[in-house]
Amino acid sequence: MKLSARGFKIAVMAVVLGVGAGVMSAYVAALPTEQVIKVSAKKFAFMPNTITLKKGVPVVLEFTTEGVLMGFNAPDLGARADIVPGQATRIRIVPGKVGRFTFFCDIFCGAGHEDMTGMITVVEPA
Repeated sequence: MKLSARGFKIAVMAVVLGVGAGVMSAYVAALPTEQVIKVSAKKFAFMPNTITLKKGVPVVLEFTTEGVLMGFNAPDLGARADIVPGQATRIRIVPGKVGRFTFFCDIFCGAGHEDMTGMITVVEPA
C-alpha cells in the first residue's frame, strides 16, 4: 500500500502523538502526590493548630469553615488566604527555611478572634 505525502505526514504525526502521550502519562504517574493537610477554621480555633512540614517539600493546606468568613495568614512563610464558608480554600506551600512560624486568622470573626493562632514547624527532611 502506497501512502500519499499527506497520508504519510498524518501517519507520522499519529505515531509521534501516541508515543508522546505514553511518555507524558508515565511522567505524570511518576510524580509524587503532594501531601494535603486539612485544616478546619472554627470560631477562635484552627484544627489542627500545630503543623509540621519539611523544608523544600511541597504541601497543600486545605481550609474549610462553616461559620463566618475567616482568614489564614502565615507571614513568615508568605502564605495568606480568605477562608469562605462552605468552600475549600487550598494554599500550596514549599517551606524554604527551618523554624517555627506563627499563623493566625486575620479577618475579625468575633470576640476571641485574637486567640485564633497556630504554629507551623519546618524541619530538615530526613
